[in-house]
Amino acid sequence: MKRILLTGGGTAGHVTPNLALIPHLKKNGYDISYIGSYEGIEKGLAEAAGIPYYGISSGKLRRYFDIKNFSDPFKVIKGFFEACSLMRKLKPDVVFSKGGFVSVPVVLAAKAGKIPCIIHESDITPGLANKICIPAAKKVCANFPETMKYLPAEKAVLAGTPIREELFSGNRIAGLDFCGFSANKPVLMVVGGSTGAKALNEAVRNLLPTLLRDYQIIHLCGKGKAAEEYDNTEGYRQFEYVSKEMKDLFAASDLVISRAGANAICELLALRKPNILVPLPAASSRGDQILNAESFEHQGYSYVLQEENLTNDTLLKAIQSVTQNRETYVSAMEQSTLNNAIETVLGLIEECRKK
Repeated sequence: MKRILLTGGGTAGHVTPNLALIPHLKKNGYDISYIGSYEGIEKGLAEAAGIPYYGISSGKLRRYFDIKNFSDPFKVIKGFFEACSLMRKLKPDVVFSKGGFVSVPVVLAAKAGKIPCIIHESDITPGLANKICIPAAKKVCANFPETMKYLPAEKAVLAGTPIREELFSGNRIAGLDFCGFSANKPVLMVVGGSTGAKALNEAVRNLLPTLLRDYQIIHLCGKGKAAEEYDNTEGYRQFEYVSKEMKDLFAASDLVISRAGANAICELLALRKPNILVPLPAASSRGDQILNAESFEHQGYSYVLQEENLTNDTLLKAIQSVTQNRETYVSAMEQSTLNNAIETVLGLIEECRKK
């Protein structure tokens, strides 16, 4: 029996590439287990995929002052010993980590147990958790060419992101029917991320009278961000969150406005969706989404609109520009070489397992 242990969590972006690998790992004869935090988002997602799940203690590592900085290291140490115990119990041949703070004790436990580990870095610059894990890894997969200079040359592999297979099986008509839309008018989808994007939500709603002349609009506005006064607006459907229908909504969409999380934009690239990226501003993050967006803009895949420049007028201008030049964006995305991420990652897993 070939055994693999998956880890990663804290946000959906640290879980979905693992979920994308699961059907292919099963097909290749792997027994799969998952380690995450006790009650993180990864728990529900892994269990929904039918994967045995084990929770460990997890603490956040911060670059800024917080009183929890004094207690969280002890949580990480506890998680390390819990992960070591699970390594002895599960006996994996290889560990694949998608990052997030819960992955740190798991990767370090794998190193202590002499179990080869592959980690995946989605963003251009490695996050703190992966920076800690890189010395313990056998290979480090990257999404962007720009990332390679931050990684040890002997470990770095430009792989791209594993994309969920079901996203490619979306049905346009099913997506239109789900929203109550017609097939004779283009669809604009707005994706603000799981927590929503306040400025983007407001700009889209401000422009509804203008946009609805030419588009039908799917608005994924984030948990608690739906506005009841727009519920009965013809041609406009808002959802706080969508799961199984997402593939059909992508298929129905002609243009997508999105945050610039690495997994999200790699899905847009794989699906060849003309897009406008509104990255999370540096004041609200470590700036990784800005770098991701700039890379996609440089490669001709995306139109980038920084949030500090987001107004009704600039958003409308961006939508008009991408609509007029959609074939140019699609053509650039079709030239991308990062289309075989699952095949590349599976090859690395097999290589590490055999060694």
